[in-house]
Amino acid sequence: MTTRTFDDLVAEAESVSVEGWDFSWLDGRATEQRPSWGYQRRLGERLASARAALDIQTGGGEVLAGAGPLPPVMAATESWPPNVAKATTLLHPLGAVVVADPDEPPLPFADGAFDLVTSRHPATVWWPEIARVLRPGGTYFAQHVGPASVFELVEYFLGPQPEEVRRRRHPDDESRDAEAAGLEVTGLRAESLRTEFFDIGAVIYFLRKVIWMVPGFTVDRYRDRLRELDAKIRAEGPFVAHSTRFLIEARKPA
Repeated sequence: MTTRTFDDLVAEAESVSVEGWDFSWLDGRATEQRPSWGYQRRLGERLASARAALDIQTGGGEVLAGAGPLPPVMAATESWPPNVAKATTLLHPLGAVVVADPDEPPLPFADGAFDLVTSRHPATVWWPEIARVLRPGGTYFAQHVGPASVFELVEYFLGPQPEEVRRRRHPDDESRDAEAAGLEVTGLRAESLRTEFFDIGAVIYFLRKVIWMVPGFTVDRYRDRLRELDAKIRAEGPFVAHSTRFLIEARKPA
C-alpha cells in the first residue's frame, strides 16, 4: 500500500504523458492478465507470410513494430495526431507508411489492396471497409476489446449501464457483422481477464489514456469519487476489474 498522499498521486498522474499505446508507466501500479493466445506472436506469424498488409488504428505503432519483420508493403492508419507522429517515428525505419485517418469510412486505400488487415483494440470496426480493401482470399486478424470491459471501473464513475451498452462489441455480434460484410469468420476466441489497480494514480492514468472508458473524464469532474476510491484502495487493497478480449480471424472468399 502506498504511503503517498492522494494529492501527490493525483498531481503525478495528471502530469504524465499519455501519448502512444505503451502502458509501462503502470508497472508496479496496475496489472492486467494477458490473453492466452499471444496476439503479437500470432501477428508476427501472419505478417511473415503477407505481401501487403494494413494495420488499422495502430496507436503509437508499438505492437506492430514488435511483431517482427514487416512485409514488402506495409501501411498503418491512426487518427490521434500525437500517435500519428509517434507511429511514424517508430514504423518508418521498419518500412511502414503511416497514414493519418479519422477512423471513419472510407479507408484511404484501393479495393483489394491488401492480403492481410490487422488491428489490436480498434475503437471502431467498419466491416464493409475491411472487406473492401482485402483482396479475395485475404484475411482480417485482430484482437478486439470485448463487451463490458473493465466495467467495474466504468460503473464506479458512471453508475449502472443499460444492457445495450454492456453488450456493445460482443464477439457474436461482431462475427455476424463481419459475415454480413461478406467475410467468413474462421476463428473466434474470447476471455475475461483480471485487472487490478493498486493506487488512485493508476486509475487516473488509465482513464486519461483510454478516453472512451469514462467519456469526458477529468480529475476535477470526478474528484470526490476519486477521493472515495483512493480511501477504498488504501483500506481494502487493489481495485479489481475484469477486461474482456476476443481474437477474431475472418477471410474474404476467393
